[in-house]
This record gives sequence, structure tokens and C-alpha cells, in this order.
Amino acid sequence: MSIRLFSEKAFEQGRGILRLVPAWVPRSFCIPGRRIKLHPDDYYALGGIRGGIDERWFSSTTPADNGPLTSPDEGLSFIVFQDGAKTEKFLLRDAVTELKNMLIGERLWKQYQAWPMYSKFFDNKGPLPHHIHHNDDYAKLTNQLGKPEAYYFPPQVNNHGADFPYTFFGFEPGTTREQVRQALLVFAKGDNKITSLSKAYRLDVGTGWDVPPGLLHAPGSLCTYEPQKASDVFAMYQSLAGTTVVPQELLWKNTPKNKLGDIDHLLEVIDWELNLDPNFVANRFMQPKPVKPVKEMQASGYAENWICYKSNAFSAKELTVFPGQTVIIKDSTAYGMIMMQGHGKMGVWDIETPALIRFGQLTHDEFFVSEQAAKEGVKIMNLSKSDPIVMLKHFGPENPDLKK
Repeated sequence: MSIRLFSEKAFEQGRGILRLVPAWVPRSFCIPGRRIKLHPDDYYALGGIRGGIDERWFSSTTPADNGPLTSPDEGLSFIVFQDGAKTEKFLLRDAVTELKNMLIGERLWKQYQAWPMYSKFFDNKGPLPHHIHHNDDYAKLTNQLGKPEAYYFPPQVNNHGADFPYTFFGFEPGTTREQVRQALLVFAKGDNKITSLSKAYRLDVGTGWDVPPGLLHAPGSLCTYEPQKASDVFAMYQSLAGTTVVPQELLWKNTPKNKLGDIDHLLEVIDWELNLDPNFVANRFMQPKPVKPVKEMQASGYAENWICYKSNAFSAKELTVFPGQTVIIKDSTAYGMIMMQGHGKMGVWDIETPALIRFGQLTHDEFFVSEQAAKEGVKIMNLSKSDPIVMLKHFGPENPDLKK
């Protein structure tokens, strides 16, 4: 059967809602925080040389860029299709190509001809190195897209904060270009102490941060839900994070060949105004915001909040359906979603939140909702008398429902 027929039949089977396969991603420079429900025996399922699995990617048509050992289709989401007694899998990326506006809507297909974002959990025992994501202009030099991203810290996967639940952002106002240059010049000599020029902010569960491209950041050790533009572009500017030595090649990751060794190029990638912003918290911190009047939603059996809302490249919501309630939720555009708590029905699908997942196991906790289904309204039934359903929903660029 062709991918076109698979896509059409899967779309029909789910009535516009596609069931996705967990996409696990390792990082060689990270130690897993073990809060993303992967079985304890499976965090190194791809082999010790690949590093531990500390990420799960959602609604991804973007391959992970993990160097020469990256496995085929790493980071890409697969769709599950039940063809009679056979369980078939094929790439979400291919379904988008085949179904086009039927899946992601006319607006997004016309502008991008692709699903232009994805989300993930990253789950680290310690902090990540101070690093940067290039903007579109600098990413284009290595045939990449720039990468804005945002963070939200879900309570359901943060029963503990691990080793360092604080994130460094940018630089202290007054930091000079020469100070940063010196830190980058000594990268290979040990701890370059670049975070001495920065400021760490305590991470609070149930809140989030907006992280535009060009902003240096060293994410802390809370398990983080992270919507972002469809890109895996980055460069590490810190040489030692905790006790983890960062390979020098990651300082030059996504640097064009003619700029390798050029510290000035690394300095140019930095958005200096953003990194030195004296009103950083006011401009980048995000408290959840109700999508409608709270009493109106509660009377209908649910609560829904915007959790990521400061970027034009994506947005995200947290939806809670109260115990025993049935609701119909409408959105104006396609989205991916991941279950955080509870069980019930969503459209034709059973939905549930697994406590433990084996590597390679199929689940009923992740789906992609077409624009058609989103506009018609998704019926969600909470079959529990005590446990709420909680799900996180990630949307593409310029969500028509988001009034800034």
C-alpha cells in the first residue's frame, strides 16, 4: 500500500486524529533525569556510546542532529495505522506531504509546505551547557532553520527537581563583548566560566519561559516541555556543565566551514540586546493564562490555559477535563498533543497516560489533530470519577486563537 493510501486510511480511521508512536532521542552530553516514563532498563537502549535517552519528541517532522552516529529516523514521529490484523507505521512527515492542507490546514500548507514546529520533553539530571540557537540568517549559512523555543514545567513529570533546577539566561547587564570573547577563547582549556557572566533564575513548576534565537541559555534540571520551531540547530558556548565536559566540536556546531575557528562569528550569532535586557523577566517569563473566562470553562467541565504564548513561531495550551465530564473543545488550527494525566476517550480513540513505557512500545498517549477535526470540535470523555485528564497541546505559527 502506498504512503498516500496509508495516510488517507489512517486519517479516515481516526476521523482526522492520528495516533503517534513515542520518539525517543539520546544526547551524548547529558545524563537522563529518568522522569519521562521510559523503563529503567531502556535509558541506554541505543548503546552507551550514544548517551542516555533524555528526550521524547512530539509531532516531529524534524530529524534529530546527533552527529555521525545518529540512527535513521531519529527524532521523527511515526503514525500508527491498524490495517486489519496488521499494525502499520509510517512517518508523520510523509503524511503531511501527502495530505497537505487536509491535515495541517490551508494557511500552514500554503506558507510552509510542511509541519513547521515540534515539541519535546527534555529531562536532564543536571543543567545543560550555556548554548545558543541561531536565528534564520545564521542558520541559513548551514542550510538550517533558526530556532525559537519555549519552556513549560509540567507538575506531572516534576516530582523532584534533580540536581540544579535553575536556568541561566543571557548575560548580566554591563557584560562586554570582550569578556565573552575571552571565555570563548579558553573553551578548550577547561572550565571557561561563561556562566559567571550570566544570571540563574529558579524554575517554578507550572510556569514557563520564552527563549528566542540568539539568546544564550543553560537549561536547569526540571523536566521540561519545549515547543519549538522545526529545527535542531545549536552551538554550545560553555565548556564544562556540572562535571560534564563539552566537546569542542559542539562550540562550532552549525558554523559554516569558512567560519570555523572565527570567534567573531560566534559573537555575531549572539543577540546582544536580548541577552543584556534589564527587563528580562517581564519580557520572557510566562505564567499560564486562561483561554476563556475561568467560570465559563468550569461550568462546562474543563479548564484550559495558554502556557506558551510569546512567540509567533508556535504556541501551546494545557487542557484539563474534570473527572466524569464530557466536553467538546474547538481550535482554529491543527495541533499535536501529549497526555499528562488520566484516561478516557478522545474522538474514536482510547486515551491513557502510561506510568511506564518500554523502548519501542506503542502507547495511546500521543496524537496529532488535523485542522478539520480541531475546527469541528474534539469530543473528550473523562471516564474517571476522581482523576482529571490533563493534556498539553502544541500548535504551529501564528495561532489564530492567540490574542497577544
